[in-house]
Amino acid sequence: MDGFSKAVPPWRDRLLKSEENILGKNIVQKIFGSHLDSGKLETDQPISVNIDQVLTQDATGTMAFLQFEAMGLPKIKTELAVSYIDHNMLQTSFRNPDDHKYLQTAAAKYGAYYSRPGNGICHQVHLERFGVPGKILLGSDSHTPTGGGLGMISIGVGGIDIATTMAGNPFELNMPKVVKVNLTGELNRPWVASMDIILEMLRRLTVKGGVGKIFEYSGPGVASLTLPERATITNMGAELGATTSLFPSDDRTKYFLEAQGRGDDWHELKADPDAEYDEEMEINLDELRPLIAKPSSPDNVVPVKEIEGLKVDQVCVGSCTNSSYQVMSGIGELLKDKVIAPNLSMTVTPGTKQVYEMMADNGDLASMIKAGVRILESACGPCIGMGQAPPSGGVSIRSFNRNFKGRSGTMDAQVYLCNPFVATAIALEGKVFDPADTGMKFEERPESKQFIVNDNFLIPPPEDSSDVEVLRGPNIKPIPINEPLNDTIEAPVVLKTEDNISTDDILPAGSEILPLRSNIPAISEFVYHRLDETFAKRAKELGKSVIIGGNNYGQGSSREHAAMAPMYLGVKAVIVKNFARIHRANLINFGVLPLEFDYTDDYDKINQDDTLKISGVRSAVDNGGRFILENERTNEKYPVHGDFSERQKKVLLAGGLLPYIKSQSK
Repeated sequence: MDGFSKAVPPWRDRLLKSEENILGKNIVQKIFGSHLDSGKLETDQPISVNIDQVLTQDATGTMAFLQFEAMGLPKIKTELAVSYIDHNMLQTSFRNPDDHKYLQTAAAKYGAYYSRPGNGICHQVHLERFGVPGKILLGSDSHTPTGGGLGMISIGVGGIDIATTMAGNPFELNMPKVVKVNLTGELNRPWVASMDIILEMLRRLTVKGGVGKIFEYSGPGVASLTLPERATITNMGAELGATTSLFPSDDRTKYFLEAQGRGDDWHELKADPDAEYDEEMEINLDELRPLIAKPSSPDNVVPVKEIEGLKVDQVCVGSCTNSSYQVMSGIGELLKDKVIAPNLSMTVTPGTKQVYEMMADNGDLASMIKAGVRILESACGPCIGMGQAPPSGGVSIRSFNRNFKGRSGTMDAQVYLCNPFVATAIALEGKVFDPADTGMKFEERPESKQFIVNDNFLIPPPEDSSDVEVLRGPNIKPIPINEPLNDTIEAPVVLKTEDNISTDDILPAGSEILPLRSNIPAISEFVYHRLDETFAKRAKELGKSVIIGGNNYGQGSSREHAAMAPMYLGVKAVIVKNFARIHRANLINFGVLPLEFDYTDDYDKINQDDTLKISGVRSAVDNGGRFILENERTNEKYPVHGDFSERQKKVLLAGGLLPYIKSQSK
């Protein structure tokens, strides 16, 4: 088959032709410049850009489509929309399959492609079948930046941002700093993989190092990276807190797209020789060694050899970070005629149906089965705690992107992150070691010249959807709508948290909770459940409350439920040292006031259960975002700030994005 290049509407109509947008520009400026709706490309200034493509997945997509329906529009207005099923795949009750039916019928009704269960992980499928250099993609998943491997600007956002984009609205953000990452040398050392590049980035910059930034990779080392290797780097760039990451579109990109039967989608895209950047850094690929992230943060990175000898209970290879055919064929080669160590369990997750088919054709699947590997379906699975939880206190080695405490499904598990080839070597040995030091041989196979293209699990929308009925199961509940922002917020502190609170901490995933994503009243019972089992009960009893947090509050997943469910429970404001990007945007979208301390030491002066008061809220939002926080226990006052764009001010004052849009349509 020829793939989708001939089957879908043309996506090539806006190549970057204007000299004004090209001369002396980096890649980010070129793409944003060709999509600019308003604003100027000046660092930290608000801009709005027109969006070409959107993707949703089933853990966030139900709410995104419910929000789109609430806007009352007959059709999606972006060039392309794809509804993927890859998260809520464990069907232990009616809830997940009901959501899948809803998403399939809503996609057909409103004009989106539907990627059936079993077709694969959204980011890997989108890379194979839909990604186009120079386009802008928004996705309701934090690892949407995977598409940056193709030379797209791909940004993870909350579901309601997807809904408003599908309604034809541009997307607003502050123009990020653009960081040039100059890669020198070549990625050709045995046992060093592309994941080691992004682990090195995390080691240097930490999980906060990319906030307000886009990383643009360049330099002679780029040519040594295949397209899937680039996608691994941009995928895990989300753990830096970055807006996104991207590579140029070059001969490697062309090779991949031609192998996918989509050569017509390729065009060259690179920075100009005189392009300027806000910051620059360099990584010498010749100097990299196998790295590993220790529990429980992706930036807790050390050389693998530093923890040699650690006994292992589980190895998991896959996820949207490392499930390409290139990775899977390498794993198959490593496991050929071998058996995994008796003290552990190993799982492998092929990223897509395409990858699965090719593994079956070339014998890699048989090699894995003979080696004792447990082959999982093409889905997110263990990465989001959807099965394969480690044993109590167990050590799990994973080629995934996150190792937050409890994310695996076992609170006291010790989860480590490393490249998939080292992980497989560890599975054979039964304990951690650096195979680069042993002389153990491994040579990756060359890139595939032609992929199997069988798109029978991608369902295009019908030309006439007038007879399509959108099916809603009993677990799908109406969207809660917030009230307009009050001029005075006076409420007790229902919870005070530490640094690096993730959205997994706020609202966990896993097989018990994920099926409730389309039912806010039900899922709100699990807000902060892992940190404080009484949180939901106390928040409801208080009626209204505020949360105090530390640095990097809300890191991790794009799940807007981590903002929507607290709003439903009466949380009026979240006051922290600083926020992660997506979560702050989600709080604004649901009318919860996100504020940061002017002086971070003031965080230490507030206790849980203190009553805090902010007066003149509406005027402060509208006039500069400067607030005074009063502590009724101590009579102290603390300056805090919001720094909102003009649009964010209007959204907050209306009580959230949905009531704001409804007010605009009257």
